[in-house]
Amino acid sequence: MLSDGDWLALWVGIKLALVTTAILLLLCTPLAWWLARRRVPGAALLEAIFALPLVLPPSVLGFYLLIALGPQGPGGWLAQLAGMRSLAFSFPGLVIGSVVYSLPFVLQPLKNAFVALDQRQLDMAAVAGARPLDRFVSLVLPQARPGYASAAMLGFAHTLGEFGVVLMIGGSLAGQTRVASVALYEHVEAGDYASAHRLAAVLMVISVVLLWALFRWQRRAGAQARGRGDWL
Repeated sequence: MLSDGDWLALWVGIKLALVTTAILLLLCTPLAWWLARRRVPGAALLEAIFALPLVLPPSVLGFYLLIALGPQGPGGWLAQLAGMRSLAFSFPGLVIGSVVYSLPFVLQPLKNAFVALDQRQLDMAAVAGARPLDRFVSLVLPQARPGYASAAMLGFAHTLGEFGVVLMIGGSLAGQTRVASVALYEHVEAGDYASAHRLAAVLMVISVVLLWALFRWQRRAGAQARGRGDWL
């Protein structure tokens, strides 16, 4: 069984993943829609910037986030507004860093889902007098459900497994910034391989369940789109 400290670290990581995923779904929905439906100069460069966390070493991203969230960076002003000394080494700081680090894992599935939409249906709804918000709610969201499922699960799983960025900007404060990946690293550093094995096994099971749910959802959505029900 996991120790109380490991359960707490796991809960902090899950809470971080839930909050980050919810924020990213809200932020990335209009951003992905704009990228998928508009052709503007510089869009490719903008997408490249958003995708940087996919290729940038976590230590590099974590370093600049640490500077930005510190008292001398933009985060110092935000911390003052929130009545905090600093956003670095705090749970809100972890959320900000995780939003930046996991953004492409939510943005890309949503953009792909929006690109794949049947434009004729949207045009027909517009001709029929449906307002943009009505078209989005009644036509776009139902068709983009697989994309939202992929985005939510990938964002959650990626945030839960973060290590380099969260260690750089959050450290290891029990109950605040010490997440499961950091706890696992500390067990290995201390030579406590038994605790490391148990925590790693729990994280592996969570990851497998998330991926199984994602692939099952995708197969089901694909079968329904083809008018078949043999998705098991």
